[in-house]
Amino acid sequence: MILVLLGPPGAGKGTQATRLSEVFGLEHLSSGDVLRAERKSGTDLGQRVASYMDAGELVPDEIIIEVILARVLKAAEGSGVLLDGFPRTAAQAQKLDESLEAAGGGVDLVVSLVVPDEPIVARITGRRSCPTCGSVYHIASLPPKAEGVCDKDGTALVQRSDDTEEVVAQRLAAYHAQTEPLEAYYREQGLLAEVDGTQDIDAVFVQSREVVRSRVGKVGS
Repeated sequence: MILVLLGPPGAGKGTQATRLSEVFGLEHLSSGDVLRAERKSGTDLGQRVASYMDAGELVPDEIIIEVILARVLKAAEGSGVLLDGFPRTAAQAQKLDESLEAAGGGVDLVVSLVVPDEPIVARITGRRSCPTCGSVYHIASLPPKAEGVCDKDGTALVQRSDDTEEVVAQRLAAYHAQTEPLEAYYREQGLLAEVDGTQDIDAVFVQSREVVRSRVGKVGS
């Protein structure tokens, strides 16, 4: 099974991807993790990825596609794969379809976590993390016991530089322009299933799990 998970930044894709991949026995492929792993590999391709990442530049589409597709095709030979953060554009989606079709397969289902911009901004800008142990909090939904300090080690909590309203607005604009059109692309193929991402984490997981079960017929525990 090949499952694609879509959603804006801050929609909770990483959390849901981890849980869904465990339930359905899928290999979870996050585009960021795959690129970082390729960078460390020492291969020619890894060195090309590193050159862009070290320069603080976006890795070109053709390199992202090359790196991700190699992992997707390998994972598809096993129990399947859950794609998180790929494809991001129509060009990537088309290339993915072409490669999977050539290998005798295709995307089985696309789950889109639907969350409006306003709660996304609140979710991301309210995040705080501990620079010592990495614990993550939220000033509204998951506050520390003592304001501004980590429950575990008392370290002062910090806000990531990319969790500001300005940066979040830029990320959302990029998502609406580049990735949101994928919903129409997959809807036309009858592959898109929308899940209300404004629910609590467990409710989003249950709805997502049942969508996968009903649409693909895969049974998980």
